[in-house]
Amino acid sequence: MECLFGIQGDKFTIIVADTSQVQSIVVQKTEEDKIMLLDSHKLLGTIGENGDRVQFSEYIQKNILLYQFRNGIPLSTAAAANFTCGELAHALRKNPYYVNMMIAGYDPEEGPSLYYLDYIATLHKVKSGALGYGAYFVLSLMDKYYSKNMSLDAALDLVDKCIAELKTRLMGAPPNFVIKIVDENGARELAWRKTVEDINGPRPTPATPIEVKSPPRHISFRSPSPSSKERKGKGRQK
Repeated sequence: MECLFGIQGDKFTIIVADTSQVQSIVVQKTEEDKIMLLDSHKLLGTIGENGDRVQFSEYIQKNILLYQFRNGIPLSTAAAANFTCGELAHALRKNPYYVNMMIAGYDPEEGPSLYYLDYIATLHKVKSGALGYGAYFVLSLMDKYYSKNMSLDAALDLVDKCIAELKTRLMGAPPNFVIKIVDENGARELAWRKTVEDINGPRPTPATPIEVKSPPRHISFRSPSPSSKERKGKGRQK
């Protein structure tokens, strides 16, 4: 039951993602960071199949950094979003990735921006958006409480409303969420909303070495043969 949503405010953009890693009916981790820093002023939030999510997000991050190293200038947020969309659309016809994404960034000329990108390469520039099962509950709250150029405090209050609604209404709601922000000062982690923590159990005590002894040789026990004196004695008795 993954959830990813973002909010664009006054000179900043926030992305929020759950931190649960689930396989079948097993919760493997509750502190998996699903929001990646693409560069100093861009964030990429992803949800979907664990392998596809990690592989595709790392591929996008490395190619954006490669462009910057080769050309000496970073991609704008719009260019990075369109590049990501193109790579996802190209893979869709060969080996598709089941990944839903939100891309946030801050450009000196354009200011903050937020892009919605789903697994079939549908790209939209939005002011607020959500993906995953949590979108069924989060979008209605954003329609009611979101306002253009809202302050950071108001945006965080809306984020807390969305998380509380998910934990109340969504079956199997993820317990923990990570919040990251990008503004003129760069992209960084802002806060966590934790309900549970991963418990690292005690380390197992090292097993004591077992001595392996070679099996004993087979020894046959036979009664000694009677001596000649004993034979003579038995003969006399008869």
